[in-house]
Amino acid sequence: MKQPAVYMMANQRNGTLYTGVTSDLVKRVYEHKGELYDSFSKKYGCKYFVFYELHDTMETAIQREMQIKKGSRKNKLMLIERINPVWKDLYDDIV
Repeated sequence: MKQPAVYMMANQRNGTLYTGVTSDLVKRVYEHKGELYDSFSKKYGCKYFVFYELHDTMETAIQREMQIKKGSRKNKLMLIERINPVWKDLYDDIV
């Protein structure tokens, strides 16, 4: 799926969250799940793909990522639960 996107990974329901931006969502989530790079998500076991938003441009995706990162944890949890109330791993939905 080559399209700008903002996404969140988690290590468990209500656990540690990682927020990122990418132009290739399938590839990037695969990299997180496979722990292919030493990163925050690998260190904290953030392998569950729990949230994403698609954007028309990388610029708007980056702006949204910054907005989400600056927001409170409560707001991040509300974003996830609005589209994914059971915290299902959404990876199979995008491949």
